Formats: sequence, structure tokens, C-alpha cells
Amino acid sequence: MPNQTNQTLRDRMLAVMGDVNAQVAEREELVEAIAIALLTRKNLFILGAPGQAKSYAINQFRTRITGARQFERLLSKQTDEEQLFGRIDLSSLLPGNVPESVVSGDELYQHLRSKLECFVESFSSQKDSPSTYELLRAHTAELADYRAALAALHTGQPQVNTSGKLPEADIVFLDEIFKCNDGVLNSLLTALNERKYTNEGRTYPIPAVSFFAASNEIPNFNDPQEKILEALYDRLELKAVLADKQAGRAGQIAASITLDELTEMQRQVAAIPVPDAVNELADDILCQLRKDGIAVSDRKYLNYYPIAQAKAWLSGHDRVEPQDLLALKNYLWQKPGDRPAVEAALERMCVNPMQDKVNNLRAMALDVQAEFDANRADAGKPNAGSKALIKLRGELVRLYGEHRKLAAAAQSDAEKALTDRLLIDMEQINRKAHEAVGFTYAPLEQLAALQ
Repeated sequence: MPNQTNQTLRDRMLAVMGDVNAQVAEREELVEAIAIALLTRKNLFILGAPGQAKSYAINQFRTRITGARQFERLLSKQTDEEQLFGRIDLSSLLPGNVPESVVSGDELYQHLRSKLECFVESFSSQKDSPSTYELLRAHTAELADYRAALAALHTGQPQVNTSGKLPEADIVFLDEIFKCNDGVLNSLLTALNERKYTNEGRTYPIPAVSFFAASNEIPNFNDPQEKILEALYDRLELKAVLADKQAGRAGQIAASITLDELTEMQRQVAAIPVPDAVNELADDILCQLRKDGIAVSDRKYLNYYPIAQAKAWLSGHDRVEPQDLLALKNYLWQKPGDRPAVEAALERMCVNPMQDKVNNLRAMALDVQAEFDANRADAGKPNAGSKALIKLRGELVRLYGEHRKLAAAAQSDAEKALTDRLLIDMEQINRKAHEAVGFTYAPLEQLAALQ
């Protein structure tokens, strides 16, 4: 069972989610998606018409994370890289000058500066003597000499002032993201995917936990001019679609979490185990979606588990359970039109996965029976009945092996009853086939032992 620390942090996250839900009506699914994005350090894209509280919901959530540096920008074709990532510090281009980013991050320089400031502040109270002025000159020269040394070391190294910009943000919100120009697009691709930004030959790490993006529409990726945006869309792993909603109400913040607490939550989420049975179920879901014509890349599929872990953690589970995979309804689709099919497949396969697997095996057994009946009735083939029975036996024994795996995986009396009923149905098909061709009936367990 989860320990008390885990429970306390989970309660705090759930309290924040509840507080946001109280401010934004009918947005529970979006609020959960925001939480999952933060818990897994993934990016979230929100699609919705104007007035659907896209930015409001995100802002309500992120303002409840204390200590997190925030960055928000409404993008347009006129938005340039400097507005997002910072501009060149002109002082870094002047001979003998030191960029502010250098002196502000140098501990010895700050120590010498502080020592000089303290001496100047107390200067009027000190004895007016040559030694006092000599000491003032010494402190001043000490700072000036060290600053000159820094200038010599950093001459010809342009520096970018990123203060208050995206490279220094913990949480980023970009509204109307698809309206960015090509120059900004290239930088955003690296920022979203690698959490890095390069300017003037220097690469800056971006500490962002998550990028949140919103838009009123999705570009037409079949249009050559808009296809370039497809890579940006792909880097927004989680996706939510907003329908019409009732009006929310603004209110005071009643719950919050710190950035350090969020980091600990992320650690706990990553430690949630994913059982083999859940991975097998995820494989089945992938196969079903591809069978339904829904494209899911291997890269996208192989990164599903953090989302399931986050859902399990929010639900108080000590390991990922089948129903936790329902959170993938905001992850496995690319086209909004595919979302209903993805959600339907997840509902069918995750709410009662044993029932779905039993139904699939039963359907395959019935197909085997139908094929046997057709082959046995083929009067043009000698020994058609016995040959059809041999083939049926082989197929039923294979399905029997799959049944044994299901039976071993049953975790409740209800699931055991499902597998028991399936075996009865398979044995009935086996018995009827033997009787149809006049052969002595042999149970599937016995047939399996002979192979």
C-alpha cells in the first residue's frame, strides 16, 4: 500500500485539482490531463473554440504551484525569438565590459561587491583618516581588478539575457501556438523535445517541467505551407479537446503545492510498477487501434507508461491497473476525429479486460468451428471429415493454451468464472466435432498433453 508520505502528497495534488475544478465548470478531464502532464514532465495541447476556458484552466492550475517560474505568451506571426528566448546582452559586446549574466553568477565577484558596499555604507561613521581612504581604495581596486579579469576572460563571447524568458521558466504556456513564424518554430521544436535553446553558439538548458499549448484549430497538415507545423504538433504528447461548457466562477486559491513537492510527486509517479499483464494489455490495445486504422507510432506507444503511472498514482493504486490505461485517451490519438474510436477501444478493453480477452478467444473458437463445418461438408475431398477434425484439434489446442494463460491471470472470482465458462464452450465445440465424424471424444487437456 502507498506510504503516508505518498498519501499526503497525493492529497495535496487532489486538493489542487479540486480547487481548480471549483473555478472552471465541466473541465474535470482537462484538469486531470494538466496534472498528468506535470507529474510526467510531458507537454499538453488543448484544442477548443474561443471562450472554452483553455488558458483560464491552465492559468488557474499553474498559479497554484508556488515557487515555479512561469512564462506565458500569445503567439502570432510577429512574435520573434527574442520575445520568447531573450535578447543579446549588449554589454557583452563592448570591449572591457562584463555581461550581467557573468557577474551575477560569479560568487567571488558578488562577495567583493558586497564587501565594498558594506564599507561604503559604514564610511560616514568611520574615522576620517588617510588609512580609512586607503582601505576604501583597496576595496575598490580589488573589485575593479577582478571585474577586469572577468572582462578579459569573456571578451568576444556574446551573452543572451534570458531573465524572465522561456529558458528560465519552470512552466510554459504558449497560446495560439500554431501561429508562430518559421524562425520561432525551429527553436520551439528543440525546446519542447530536448529542453534546450541555442543562441550565438551557446546552448541554454530549459528547466521547464511542462509546456502547455492551446489553439482554436489544428493546421491542415496536407497543405504544404502548414505541414511544417506537424512536427510541432507531434511534440505535444498529451492532447485534449474541449466541448462547450458552462461558465466557471473566479475565486480565491484554497490549495497549492510547491515546485519541490511537485518534483517529489514526479519521483513517486515514476516508481509506480507496471505489471507484465498491463504491458500485454497495452500491446493488445495498440494492435486493436492499428487494426481500426488509427496510426500510433512505436515511439509514441513505447512512452505510454508514465501517463498510466500518473493515473495510477492519482487513483491511489500501488501499481498500474488496467483501468489506469483509460488516461491514454488523451495520448494515443493524433487526429481529433480518431479520439472517439480510441476512447471506445480503451473503455471496452480496460474497464473489463478479462471479458474482452475471453470474448476474443470465444470468437476465434467459433471461427474454428465454422471452418470445420465447411471443410467436413466438402464432399469433393476424400476423408474430408477426419482431415477437418485434425485441423480443428490443432486450432483448439492452441486456443486452449491461450485459455490457460487467461485462467492463470484471473484475479477475482468473477474473472475465474469467465475463464471457466470459456473452457466449457470450447469443450462443447470439441465434443460436437468428434461426434460429427464418429470419433471418440478427447478433452482439450488430454489433446494438449499429447502434443
